[in-house]
Amino acid sequence: MDGVEVDWAALEAAAVSAMQNAYAPYSSFPVGAAALTVDGRIVSGCNVENASYGLTLCAECALVGNLHMSGGGLLRAFYCVDGAGNVLMPCGRCRQLLYEFRGPDMELMTTRGVKTMDQVLPDAFGPEHLEETR
Repeated sequence: MDGVEVDWAALEAAAVSAMQNAYAPYSSFPVGAAALTVDGRIVSGCNVENASYGLTLCAECALVGNLHMSGGGLLRAFYCVDGAGNVLMPCGRCRQLLYEFRGPDMELMTTRGVKTMDQVLPDAFGPEHLEETR
């Protein structure tokens, strides 16, 4: 891996803390996410619902916004939880979002243990494919 040690317990705690800030009055399904950057920072996010459901922001969206607001960079490891603190897998849309900002060998805590980004989104389309067509 890239040399940054992953403290999965710290990521879990940060995800649970983020989840407690979720705005989920419609679904009653709060979600929190936390990630370790390749330079060792922890960024987090929570879901923010909207009466127009399509405008709801997933926790991963808030996390990526936090990533950029706090200096940018790439993600080394990721953890997501529901309101009871159970591990959640990002939906397909959010896996694509995480893929865009992944560092080398990014790992995710999944319901089946730690997996790489390539394992949870195989054969993904990303920025490198756009470069190929230019």
